[in-house]
Amino acid sequence: LMLMAATAVPIVAHADDVEEETWGVKGQATYIWQKKPSFDAAYSGPNSLGTQAEKGYSFSGTLFLGLRPWRGGELYFNPEVVQAVPMSGLTGLGGMMDSEQQKGSSPNPTFYRARLFLRQTWGFGGDRQALESAPNQLAGMVDKRRLVLTVGNLSIIDIFDSNAYAHDGRTQFLNWALSTYGAYDYAGDTRGYTWGAAAEYYYDDWVLRGGRFMVPLESNGQRLDTRLTKYHSDQIELEHDHTIGAQPGKVHVLFFRNKEIMGSFSDALAYAALNGGTPDVASVRKGQTKYGYGVNLEQSLSDDIGVFARASRNDGKTETYSFSEIERSLSTGISVKGSSWHRENDTVGLALIQNGLSKAHQEYLAAGGLGVFIGDGRLNYRPERILEAYYSFSVSKGISLTADLQRFYNPAYNADRGPVTVGSLRLHAEF
Repeated sequence: LMLMAATAVPIVAHADDVEEETWGVKGQATYIWQKKPSFDAAYSGPNSLGTQAEKGYSFSGTLFLGLRPWRGGELYFNPEVVQAVPMSGLTGLGGMMDSEQQKGSSPNPTFYRARLFLRQTWGFGGDRQALESAPNQLAGMVDKRRLVLTVGNLSIIDIFDSNAYAHDGRTQFLNWALSTYGAYDYAGDTRGYTWGAAAEYYYDDWVLRGGRFMVPLESNGQRLDTRLTKYHSDQIELEHDHTIGAQPGKVHVLFFRNKEIMGSFSDALAYAALNGGTPDVASVRKGQTKYGYGVNLEQSLSDDIGVFARASRNDGKTETYSFSEIERSLSTGISVKGSSWHRENDTVGLALIQNGLSKAHQEYLAAGGLGVFIGDGRLNYRPERILEAYYSFSVSKGISLTADLQRFYNPAYNADRGPVTVGSLRLHAEF
């Protein structure tokens, strides 16, 4: 479903000037091993998290190749390989446990193109800002007032909903609902990538972004619908950078609208009542629109401590098309660098998540309906609550080992199942 990666989020250098790169090659490899014990459940359904003890893993490797073909232009290409075996076939949770897992995961290595896009920047003056060399970002100086156009094959959350403390499952929190807004059903194929274009206008401390992207041809499918004028995903985001007590922070507000061939929960329930059987959104699909919004906050409290929070919601009328089965989500957390215990490259993170469903979705699941990820056959609804904590230990420059623990209460919104604890180990390397 999705694959997190380091992408083109500007990184402000502290130097007055940096030398402009004309090309760049970077890479990463991430292995995540997970295990859960057996747990209690009054019943299980086709898409339940298995009650038995289980193990799972994921592996990804990516090359980030960049070239500056002309002034203001940047061209990027990311070949990628993945390999994975998810627990319970990647079902049974709203906030899934490993943001590196994809639908269609295979124990055999799969090679593909993750990204191929062009970025063009036009400067309009203001102060100059230094950008460091990073994956999918060539070092150089840019105007703080500028227009940036990105066109091509990429992930929507490469551009929208960045967060310094909770965005990258390869180095930060693992849970899907901490990589972006839980209720943000952002368009993408089963690997989380799509085609489209986005424009970003930077004006000192403000950024306005807007973009249109292809949606899957079928719900949660790999193929994308090229009829971009008819079916598409639109998003607009306003960002403001600020300083509180000499410490930087950001506020993001995002709205999205998806036009897709989806089944609604109320239509599925009405169809089943009239014709008999179990409600199924696949039997009532038609062209429909999904709306949603989110607010994203991040704030540095000191050089070593930062906090964040997200709140998101979508209309909850139609099936999940690309991301998680979440329609209301709140999350908050803290990230602490290890300077105070003489481990300045280590990081400790702690986060809380609460996910919820619309009333129509609750009734659909209670009647035995299934989603792509959840469906216990019936439902004793409660919000899904998740606690995640991790410690990232810096082994050497570019290599880290992370121990992560997630505790799930009411998995898949069902008070008759769980709680369950998932332990993870992550090895990450980059160059």
